[in-house]
Amino acid sequence: MPTFQGHPQRWLILGVICLAQLTVLLDNTVLNVAIPTLTEELGAGTSDIQWMINAYSLVQSGLLLSAGSAADGYGRKKMLVAGLVLFGIGSLVAGLADTTGQLIAARAGMGVGGALLLTTTLAVAMQIFAPDEQPKAIGIWSAVNALGFATGPLLGGFMLDHYWWGAIFLINLPVVALALTAVISLVPESKAVFFRGATPGPPERGDRPDLLGALLSTIGMTALVYAIISGPEHGWTSARVLGTAALALAVLAFFAYWESRIPYPMLDLHFFRDRRFTGAVAGAVLITFGMGGALFLLTQHLQFVLGYGPLEAGLRTAPLALTVVALNFTGLSAKFTAKLGTPVSIALGMVLMSGGLVSIATLASNGYAGTLLGLLLIGAGCAIANPAMAHAIMSAIPPEKAGVGAGINGTLAEFGNGLGVAVLGAVLNARFAALIPFAAASLPATLATADSTDERARITDGFASGLETSQLVGALAVLLGGLLAAALLRRAERADSAVAVPM
Repeated sequence: MPTFQGHPQRWLILGVICLAQLTVLLDNTVLNVAIPTLTEELGAGTSDIQWMINAYSLVQSGLLLSAGSAADGYGRKKMLVAGLVLFGIGSLVAGLADTTGQLIAARAGMGVGGALLLTTTLAVAMQIFAPDEQPKAIGIWSAVNALGFATGPLLGGFMLDHYWWGAIFLINLPVVALALTAVISLVPESKAVFFRGATPGPPERGDRPDLLGALLSTIGMTALVYAIISGPEHGWTSARVLGTAALALAVLAFFAYWESRIPYPMLDLHFFRDRRFTGAVAGAVLITFGMGGALFLLTQHLQFVLGYGPLEAGLRTAPLALTVVALNFTGLSAKFTAKLGTPVSIALGMVLMSGGLVSIATLASNGYAGTLLGLLLIGAGCAIANPAMAHAIMSAIPPEKAGVGAGINGTLAEFGNGLGVAVLGAVLNARFAALIPFAAASLPATLATADSTDERARITDGFASGLETSQLVGALAVLLGGLLAAALLRRAERADSAVAVPM
């Protein structure tokens, strides 16, 4: 039988789905620069601002698995179109909102669309490319993630300098319209065979979607992410955080039990018996834990310690994203992976990232040069490790479950990132409080209590020491993640080779 050569217009289709992906990624960061404006013009309080940011991420992370399952069952093109429509409507409502409640509701609606887009774009990419081209395609898809991270604050700052705050949402509309037109005309439909039914006639019970599983995963993941987000603000031992975490664990435990009992589960727990899958999952959580938390700390270092403004700080983090884009769009990272193999590529990438975090932690106090070196190392490591990790997860899952695989990949990223921000933020606060006993909830608040230049310098030095400690913890997590993932993937490859050898 002839081998699958890929869709004839696969590279054009990849460009279309990456455009759809970019609109979601921009909204993950663009709102941060608008916080002072929203506080002034809408009279938003601290809790309002937190919900404006968290409504989007909570809904999106909670729905990723369910969105991926829906894409597999009902058609990935249909869900891609639905995601763009929901995201566009949410952007329009957000741009025209005149109360904080309206904006929070709009952001939640955008989160639903974002979940559908994040899962279907990666699933479609896996469907339209032949196996030998998938690493390069996933590399480009990953580069768009980095591009969204870098350009979100810059785009937000530019729009706020020239237009009113609603423009940061309305700018999504022409992009959504263009992507929607291209998706309808170019992207082929694909969905899992078992949902359609292999034979004519009424569907069997096993062919029906796993609605209870979708509900349980949504409630469990939303509660888990909410507990992680709330920990730093309300305290890890507070009733709110402990209660939400207990609810999350109970619901997710029942979800796992339910998935193990039904004939056609949304998430087949047998995936976790595959060492390739478990290795990639373990690495993905630890890499996003270290990276998410460390980059969150980096923005504070650039602004509070080195004294850059928000826009200038955003510009100075750009080398990281530009390195990822350059290595992935030229295909160099895919060539590295093909030459070295997935385990070695993941280990190498995460060693580079760990070294970059150490560089920022230990050299950044001498100026921007140490930070730049760290950003370049992190960017190179991301360009090599992230696509290899995503491909390892997706290739360990049957093609008919590509949407669920993309949902797992996205859920791990959201979970690891949130956990990294929470835990490394807690390390920072603990170190800062140990050095500065009268430290308040934030550096600016603590500086406001200082009554001399020497005391202000001591406070800033204490904060910088806390940043250094927490970034080194992040570097260790990334390094361990790389070694663990590489070891598990290497064992899986050896096991597969042993099975393939004829007796």
